[in-house]
Amino acid sequence: MSQASDYITIDPEGAELRVVHNLLLSGVAPRPIAFVSSISEDGINNLAPFSYFNAFGANPPYVAFSPAFSGKDGSAKDTLENVKRVPECVVQAVTYDMVEQANLASTTYPKEVDEFIKSGLTPIDSVMVKPRRVKESPFQMECQVEKIIPLGGGKGSGNLILCRVVLFHVREDIYKDNIINPQDIDLVARNSANFYTRASHEAIFEVKKPTDLGIGMDQLPEHIRHSRILTANQLARLAGLPNLPSEQEMYAFMSPVHKLNADNPYTRKFKQAIAQSENKEEAITRAAQAAIEAGDLHFALKALMTIPLLRTV
Repeated sequence: MSQASDYITIDPEGAELRVVHNLLLSGVAPRPIAFVSSISEDGINNLAPFSYFNAFGANPPYVAFSPAFSGKDGSAKDTLENVKRVPECVVQAVTYDMVEQANLASTTYPKEVDEFIKSGLTPIDSVMVKPRRVKESPFQMECQVEKIIPLGGGKGSGNLILCRVVLFHVREDIYKDNIINPQDIDLVARNSANFYTRASHEAIFEVKKPTDLGIGMDQLPEHIRHSRILTANQLARLAGLPNLPSEQEMYAFMSPVHKLNADNPYTRKFKQAIAQSENKEEAITRAAQAAIEAGDLHFALKALMTIPLLRTV
C-alpha cells in the first residue's frame, strides 16, 4: 500500500475565490450535469447546464442544483430569476452526443434570448410543468421548485434549488429491467477547467456491494495486510470475504497442489510459484493478485495464506 504524501491545507476564509472554486471543481469530480430548462414570466424559454447537482431521496424523489452568482459582478443566472417567479423546471441528462450543444447553452446570452434556438436543441411540451423539455436528452425530470436556499449571497455564492420530481421521462430503448444501462445512455460529467468525463465504455467498471459481513482489513493476516505488491483496492476485496479459510480448507487446498486445474493463468502462475526456489513469496502474491483481478477471491486468499506455511517447510 502506498504512503500518502504531505498535504497542503487551505482555509477557505482566507483564500481567493478562484482558488476555492478551482479546488471544488477539481476535487469534487466528476459531477453529473443538470441541464435545466425554465421559463420566464413573459414565456421566454431558458436552458442552462449546472454541475453543482445531484439527487436526494426517492420517496418522494428530489433533485437539487445550484446556480452560483457571478464571481465577477455578483449577477444572478437567468435560471435562478426564472424559478423564483415561475417555480417549475425540467432537469435533464446531458449525453456525449449533445455535450457541445449543452456547452453552447451555457453562454451568457441576454435574458430575452431563447437558448433552445441558440443551441439547436428541440423543445417539446412537458406534461405537468410549463418549461419545455429537451427532446435530444434521453432522461428528463419535470420538477416543482419547492425551496431556494441562498448559500452566502455574495460573489460566487451558490443558491440551492430544491426540486420535487413530479414526472420522469426516459427513452424506451435505454430503459431495461428497471435500470438505465450506462453504456446506453452515454452520460458526460464535469471535471475541472475544460475537462469532462465520458461515463461509458472503458470508464465504466463494477464494484459489487458487500452481501456478507466481511472480515475487514484488520482480520487479514499481517503478511497479506502489509503486502508491497497488493493494492489497497485488492486488499479490500479480500477483506470483504465472510471468513478466513479454515485449517482443514487450507490442508485440502495444499495437499493436491500438483493436481490443481491449470486452465486459467493465475492457477498456472501459482503452480509455477510453488515449484520455484527463488522469489517464491513474490511469485505467489503475483498469482494471487491475478486471481483477485479474475474475481476468484477465495483462491487468492488461500494462495496468500500458503506463504507462512511454506516458510516452515
